[in-house]
Amino acid sequence: MSKGKYYITTAIAYTSGKPHIGNSYEIVLADSIARFKRKDGYDVFFQTGTDEHGQKIEIKAQEAGVTPKQYVDNVAGTIKDLWNLMDTSYDKFIRTTDTYHEKQVQKIFKRLYEQGDIYKGAYEGMYCTPCESFWTESQLADGKCPDCGRDVKPAKEEAYFFKMSKYADRLIAHINEHPEFIQPVSRKNEMMNNFLLPGLQDLCVSRTSFKWGIPVDFDEGHVVYVWLDALTNYITGIGYDCDGNNTEQYKKLWPADLHLIGKDIIRFHTIYWPIFLMALGEELPKQIFGHPWLLQGDGKMSKSKGNVLYADDLADFFGVDAVRYFVLHEMPFENDGVISWELMVERLNSDLANTLGNLVNRTISMSNKYFDGIVADKAAASEADKALDDDLKAIAAGTYERVRKKMEDLRVADAISEIFVLFKRCNKYIDETEPWVLAKDEAKADRLSEVLYHLVESIVIGASLLEPFMPATAEKIAAQLNTSLRGFEELTAFGQYPSGNKVTEKPEILFARLDVKEVLEKAEALFESKKPETAEETQKEAALEDVIDIEAKPEISYDDFAKLQFQVGEIIACEEVPKSKKLLCSKVRIGSQVKQIVSGIKQYYSSEEMVGKKVMVLVNLKPATLAGVVSEGMLLCAEDKDGNLALMTPEKAMPAGAEIC
Repeated sequence: MSKGKYYITTAIAYTSGKPHIGNSYEIVLADSIARFKRKDGYDVFFQTGTDEHGQKIEIKAQEAGVTPKQYVDNVAGTIKDLWNLMDTSYDKFIRTTDTYHEKQVQKIFKRLYEQGDIYKGAYEGMYCTPCESFWTESQLADGKCPDCGRDVKPAKEEAYFFKMSKYADRLIAHINEHPEFIQPVSRKNEMMNNFLLPGLQDLCVSRTSFKWGIPVDFDEGHVVYVWLDALTNYITGIGYDCDGNNTEQYKKLWPADLHLIGKDIIRFHTIYWPIFLMALGEELPKQIFGHPWLLQGDGKMSKSKGNVLYADDLADFFGVDAVRYFVLHEMPFENDGVISWELMVERLNSDLANTLGNLVNRTISMSNKYFDGIVADKAAASEADKALDDDLKAIAAGTYERVRKKMEDLRVADAISEIFVLFKRCNKYIDETEPWVLAKDEAKADRLSEVLYHLVESIVIGASLLEPFMPATAEKIAAQLNTSLRGFEELTAFGQYPSGNKVTEKPEILFARLDVKEVLEKAEALFESKKPETAEETQKEAALEDVIDIEAKPEISYDDFAKLQFQVGEIIACEEVPKSKKLLCSKVRIGSQVKQIVSGIKQYYSSEEMVGKKVMVLVNLKPATLAGVVSEGMLLCAEDKDGNLALMTPEKAMPAGAEIC
């Protein structure tokens, strides 16, 4: 009997390029939740897909010499292949270039315009190209994009706007009345305190500066801006119709039970999306979970260096299920996780090869060695033995409920750990019962048979629970034990493995131990193979990665430049600015003067390492107050495309106060 419907979605992947392992984590996470819910009796619908419009796509297509549609067709195919490789069980793969979606977006836009939620105006503000977001001066963080930390540039264009403030109070009330709506709680607090409570700005929902988007069908030259297009996939993909002719599937599935997204796009999903739905008169999703990021532990990923980690490459090294296990198990509920080759080898050897693989192999091997593979429950335990058996049985029969509770809270890593508690208890049970000792005494043959039966039964329970997370491995275990994986409703009663059943004669090694040195050597060879082979290719990669084009500013005269005073400064003291996560306050000696300069570089430099540095300073900048501290100049920095900063320092030793000209 079904427990009801469960509609789960991922964020749709942006088709600017092949997703790295951090992007792939989300689809595997969503898949594990979807699979678990299916086994737990829910009628699950799992949707994912691709976000295919926007200025970045238009630019990349131009660089590649193809049309935007050709470009996204290729990348969307790559993404879909990758999701399939990772054994994800999605029910729908939507593309925002799908005809049905595009037509519904046009209808939605027109309806919102006609009912007064969208109006036409002009946008003049600061624009972040990587995020495709407009900002007001007050929203910037130290003059940078508050989302990605990169530079913004002045922009002005005719645009349509959505009246966000019209629905703000209603959204605040909904969040307060539904504490489960935004998870984890820290994400909810961030949205309330940083965006909703201070007051929402109207949102730009159309653009005229590029063409690759869904046209606004009643105003030529305008295309629908990214979020009104992308976010609506969650309803168009299941049959929403803006004219009111919704499909039966939509009526059944909406509202979504879970939107699973990265923490970097939480604002768009917890503020913009609910307000769009309110304006359309639709119910809000039940829960939005902003998961943390999976970060590389051994340095920045770079295509020109060839060290970007992709799920398919990792699967070639470790196997699909090992990669699934790693990304699910290593991600905390709220904090970022770390991935590295060394850590993956360690987890494979300790958890998968030792704890799980060795347990299955030993159990099957002993069953074949002592009983020709026949597993029978002889019920021959002594009183002392029963205490050991009862402890194992209690843990095995109670594992489902412990795992279910973790999954209800979306604590997937903890749920997997609970399953491995059972496997570890099985290994301990082997040490406690010592089957090899029992085998030496014919009088204890029935007890030996009973011990092996308990192990097989416990392994089947564990494998059945493991299936949502490592489906292929769970099936392999069941096949070797000559049985089927069980539904969750069958896991609370111990002793359902058919007594007298026969296991496979030759157990398959589930996970072979790996040598970390060999893996690192192979990884290095992989990286080398992915580096550009020719100087021309290297130059092309550098142009894509290490060279940045920024929007040209208006020409100035020499007299304009001469008004700016640049000098070499020496930092003689530096401390963190209280109550600021980004600012450092430096005392900078410039000739005979000492100036106090506040800089948003705390993420890149500690206060201790700043002291003694020779830096380039804009000296005659009008003083400004930042976080309550007066700043009397500016330290010059360079910034890469990822927003990383580096102080500009003189190439040779120069005295403090030397003029930069």
